[in-house]
Amino acid sequence: MRSFSDRIRHMIMFEVIALVLATTIASKITNHSLSEMGVLAVMMSLLAMSWNLVFNWLFDHWHHRMFADQERGVGMRVFHAALFELGLLLFGIGIVMAWLGIGFWAALVMDLGFAAFFLVYAFVFNWAYDLVFPVPVAKAQT
Repeated sequence: MRSFSDRIRHMIMFEVIALVLATTIASKITNHSLSEMGVLAVMMSLLAMSWNLVFNWLFDHWHHRMFADQERGVGMRVFHAALFELGLLLFGIGIVMAWLGIGFWAALVMDLGFAAFFLVYAFVFNWAYDLVFPVPVAKAQT
């Protein structure tokens, strides 16, 4: 199991590397400045972290009220993930539209691009992190 300090290192590395990559890639693709895309990337990161906290708190309460303490199966986990991403997308579109002064469809495409980037990035980052910082193996009690 990972320690608390390892989790802090993971979180900081994940966010810093993601912000640098997302800002650079988005700036090149959209022809917006690095500073404009950097601020947008930070706003989207803060949105994702805030939405994660609020959504999961609300979802946990809803799930407990509807299903007591039943374990969440695959179907419920897919529903949870899809609902989370939909909420993030809806909030994100407004931020992208307002910050960049673009229309709904352009903001939707850009927000979907951020989502696709983070899907791939999270997979690659976490795999690489586990290779560089392996999970400590518990010593057997004798």
